[in-house]
Amino acid sequence: MEIEIRQAEIKDIDKILEIVNYEILNSTVLYDYKKRTYDQQLKWFEQKKADGMPVIVAENNTTVVGFGTYGIFRPWAAYQFSIEHSIYVSKDSRANGVGKKLISRLIELAKEGGFHMMIAGVDGLNEKSIDFHKKFGFQEIGTFKEVGFKFDKWLDLKFLQLFLD
Repeated sequence: MEIEIRQAEIKDIDKILEIVNYEILNSTVLYDYKKRTYDQQLKWFEQKKADGMPVIVAENNTTVVGFGTYGIFRPWAAYQFSIEHSIYVSKDSRANGVGKKLISRLIELAKEGGFHMMIAGVDGLNEKSIDFHKKFGFQEIGTFKEVGFKFDKWLDLKFLQLFLD
């Protein structure tokens, strides 16, 4: 699999939306219930650009197979150097290094942007994602017990952090 990482463009919204909606309907990766619409995803994309936050895609032979982004952790001034990231890989492209390329690029961009802390919020049962983040130096720092509810069960949310400087 030949993976190229590049900045996302409006033409990528359909594939990003497909990846997001699959996760909403089939996993606890996103604590959301309803599929998103094209207009919602476009608004999200435009807001990321307006905020100066990256949206990157992983492309394999002109097909988007994953994407990543980050944003300020919380909307108050004192959090301006802390970001929370998201990475999603299409169900058919997992375990092929796509996530590794996406997170590596996001970490580079965050360092270039002068950020101090990168944060990951991960479903407590998603051991693959927790282990994945630890391979990149993230440390598990805490768990919020039963803060989400999806598929008729309570979900724990684990937080991991990576110092960038």
